[in-house]
Parts: sequence; C-alpha cells; structure tokens
Amino acid sequence: MTLHYSVRAQRHDSHAALARCKEAELVMDTDPAGRKDAFNPAELLLAAVAACMLKNLERVAPILSFRFSGAEVRLSGVREDRPPRIVRIDYEMLIETDETDRRLALMHENIRKFGTISNTVAGAVDLQGVLRRAPSAAASALVD
Repeated sequence: MTLHYSVRAQRHDSHAALARCKEAELVMDTDPAGRKDAFNPAELLLAAVAACMLKNLERVAPILSFRFSGAEVRLSGVREDRPPRIVRIDYEMLIETDETDRRLALMHENIRKFGTISNTVAGAVDLQGVLRRAPSAAASALVD
C-alpha cells in the first residue's frame, strides 16, 4: 500500500509563509531575523517527529491494551553550520500511565519501529531518546 501526502505553502510576506493541508493552515516563520509567533523550519521538523511519535502512541495503545491518560514529547535539535544541517535530534517522551516498565519499553519499541516520520528522519539524522513514565504517574506505577 502506498500513501501520498500533499501540502501547499505560499509566501505571505518577507516574514511568513502559510502552509495548507486538508482544512488546516499553519503560519511558518520565514523571517531571517526570526519571529516568536511561528515555527521556523527546524522547529517544524522537530514538531513533525513529535507528532509522529504521539500518533503512533494513539495507534499502538489499543493494539497493546496500553492504558495512559496523557503524553508529552520534548525534543531538541543540534545544527551544524557547514554544511547547514541538523545532525542530531534528542527526545524525551513522557507518558502518564500505571503500566509496568516492561510495557513502557514495549510501547517505546513500537513507537520507534512503526513511525513513518521518525524512521525517515532517523535515516538521515542521529535520532536518540527515551520514553519515561511522567512524574505524576510514577508514584502509583505497577511493579513488574
């Protein structure tokens, strides 16, 4: 099965562009000086990886009967200048759950194994990270 994706992006002015997909719009930071109210291209890349991981959590949880009440992904990227490129992305995924550590590891394995965007990025960039229980859920965690 082959899936196809489509996004259209158009320059708004020297400070921003607008990306459109389906019924959604996203303002993008294209100002060389930067802007605080929009994602720049590097931040969009990190956001795409995060969205992929969160979508996989939602996709895999019912298959594994994995119970959780919330999730967050924190990412950071390292850029080098010559040539300009992202060389490393680190992430920490925090999940609010009472599942065992073994089940958390299984979820992380599945998130990494079946992520279209994370697999694509990992083929070009050193993508490293951990999946942990969110601190609020740690006190009530089940023991293996």
